Amino acid sequence: MISSVNPFQKVLIANRGEIALRVIRTLKEMGIKSVAVYSEADRNSLHVRMADEAVCIGAAPSSQSYLNIDAIVTAAKITGADAVHPGYGFLSENADFADAVTKAGLVFIGPTAQAISMLGVKSTAREIALKAGVAVTPGSNGVVGADYKAVARKIGFPIMIKAALGGGGKGMRACLKEEDLDRMLKTAQAEARANFGDERMYFEKLVLNPRHIEVQVAADNYGNVVAFAERNCSLQRRHQKLVEESPSPFVDARTRAKLQEAACKVIKAAKYRGVGTVEFLMAPTKEFYFMEVNTRLQVEHPVTEEVCGQDLVKLQIQIAQGEELPLSQKDAARILCHAIEHRINAEDSSRRFAPCPGTVTEWIPAGGLGVRVDSHVYTGYTIPSYYDSLIAKLIVTAPDRERLLSRSRRSLGEFVVGGVSTTIPFHEQIVNHPDFIAGNTDTGLIERMMNQEKEHESQK
Repeated sequence: MISSVNPFQKVLIANRGEIALRVIRTLKEMGIKSVAVYSEADRNSLHVRMADEAVCIGAAPSSQSYLNIDAIVTAAKITGADAVHPGYGFLSENADFADAVTKAGLVFIGPTAQAISMLGVKSTAREIALKAGVAVTPGSNGVVGADYKAVARKIGFPIMIKAALGGGGKGMRACLKEEDLDRMLKTAQAEARANFGDERMYFEKLVLNPRHIEVQVAADNYGNVVAFAERNCSLQRRHQKLVEESPSPFVDARTRAKLQEAACKVIKAAKYRGVGTVEFLMAPTKEFYFMEVNTRLQVEHPVTEEVCGQDLVKLQIQIAQGEELPLSQKDAARILCHAIEHRINAEDSSRRFAPCPGTVTEWIPAGGLGVRVDSHVYTGYTIPSYYDSLIAKLIVTAPDRERLLSRSRRSLGEFVVGGVSTTIPFHEQIVNHPDFIAGNTDTGLIERMMNQEKEHESQK
């Protein structure tokens, strides 16, 4: 085992909410001091109370606080932090932020700015995967230009239009036929400009009824790479995930080994360091294609932690401190249980998931055997309107999938949130849906459920 070169004394968390709390808790277990940053809207947030120190970095809008690179780096320097943990969202996949942290003499707990920049452009990531011998969906193999119509015809409709610097389902449009191409492309470009300041696009063949499968990876500075059991992230609305499950009921042991091998090939080819996720699109035939690499911790990382018995935040910190990975591929691949994560959002699913910020008047999270709740919410907490509507992650585990579904139903039924609408009722519909029970969860299931509900309402 290679010992730590520079063990951290203090780490600043450049994020908010439950992910900031998650990092703070691991830091406490490791004996490392924590520094929280917060906007004026988050002054009473739980992560501010839990940290050893806290610094206000600006006004409520994220552009003036959590996206303010100078303010965050300054906060890290004045508090004497050794390193910065980016969490997920906000600046977590911003190469300029990683570079600014490093130039300030601090350690960025994540991949290098070069790796973020290289893998952040999805067309470049596809080229890396191809060179590594990993299959990708047929596509433009780079951003499209003036000949975009010819490129689309060569791929063959239907196609998926994707923002080169996209994420979170933004700047994506499914184009089923050529006559819709111009309109769909313009819409995707406008959305990409608004969200990422970049309108470059690339095209991929649209795989019908696919599964969205992702593989968590960890890589140290010494060439060691491990891949964990896959997560099925197919249950999405507007390309944003609602439920994640591991192991996937659709993936057998042989396919699992192939997924892990492919993920490791991509990570090694990119000379990646840190924790990340390699995402694949899987056809009904179980053929799979590389999609992208998320160069950060995922919202759904607790599913992998429960299934594989590893603290992924601790792994991130150990790698950033210069330590060798403390586990082998055999250790990483071990499956200890079945797990599901339900993302609980302050949204009204009956109104197309409209955000519902406001004050939480009652908060009784689920509990009991095999139940974990990651959240920053408490009774009396006011959910700001400025940020993502995620308020909790309900992670349920069990020895087998049948008991997992029973435990999920029980946990969702006892989770009480007053004062705001949440997605809990919709999650209860999901775990009772015949297709979900049978493991038939492709990326179109949520949309079909919503359309069925809409049709049912119209017939009343």
